[in-house]
Amino acid sequence: MLTQAERLEKLKLLLGVKSEEKDNILLFVLDKIQDMVCNYCNIDEVPKGLENVMLNMAVDLYRAESLGQEQAEGTVKSITEGDVTVSFASASAISENSGMQFLKDYTAQLNRYRRLGW
Repeated sequence: MLTQAERLEKLKLLLGVKSEEKDNILLFVLDKIQDMVCNYCNIDEVPKGLENVMLNMAVDLYRAESLGQEQAEGTVKSITEGDVTVSFASASAISENSGMQFLKDYTAQLNRYRRLGW
């Protein structure tokens, strides 16, 4: 199992982050994803087989929530060329962007480690 520092370094490589400026935000993302995985699977710690899945989820979460930016921008909702109008969707509205549903692509992998909760 990877240590938190090793996970942080791998996540920084995947995101192309070279400085230590965003380390606290990235650690928050890793903790949040670890909580999500453990809660979904009803386990106390992330098994070795889910390390890479967890890192992929962390990349998705970081990019989707625009963490580390003071104001997150949503996706372009509409563009009008005459008198130039551009409107953006809400960045936090998960239902507007199906790509933000983090467990959607990972349930098959997570289900292999899921335990019944009593």
